[in-house]
Amino acid sequence: MILYKTLQKEVHTELVIERSRFIAHAKPVGTREEAEAYLAQIRERYKDATHNVPAMVIGDGMQIQWGSDDGEPQGTSGAPMVQYLVKEGITNVIIVVTRYFGGIKLGTGGLVRAYTSAARQAVEEAGIREAREMVRLTVSFAYPHLALIERLLAEESHITEDKQFAADVTLVISTEKEREADLLERLRGITKGGIEVVSSEEYVG
Repeated sequence: MILYKTLQKEVHTELVIERSRFIAHAKPVGTREEAEAYLAQIRERYKDATHNVPAMVIGDGMQIQWGSDDGEPQGTSGAPMVQYLVKEGITNVIIVVTRYFGGIKLGTGGLVRAYTSAARQAVEEAGIREAREMVRLTVSFAYPHLALIERLLAEESHITEDKQFAADVTLVISTEKEREADLLERLRGITKGGIEVVSSEEYVG
């Protein structure tokens, strides 16, 4: 099951609009504290900039939605970026757009378009990842079943994270939570019930 959409990776991009430089830094984050620490780093790195405008959306239900205009006219920069992220359904992310003023005023509409464009460009560069409810299964079984089990895992795109050989074979398998019951049923069928589930760990992947 898809829990939420977020960014694949941290990026920075740049736009030049009417001689003003807009440098966007975007990063996937898990908490507000992580987002605020990242914002502090960007503000320190670009402390000579005219503005460092942040926007963050955090939580699988987008519980935290926050932005700041950082000296730009009210509602022209941080808020439009937050609105863009919410509209696109993207969460657990912070975007900071740094502006070096180029001498030409953009007006309120121009600022909204500029900051939204900078945010959009950063998101497109980072790429979107769907965070899913996953489960990591550790199973143990006798050697004669290995070939059939490996074929099943490959054909159905389950991920084998680890493989160990001792008295029995032990596999660590990662799959979507909603597919867990079906996978275990198939494994029990192959082994005629001779499979041991050592552990089952849920995570977001």
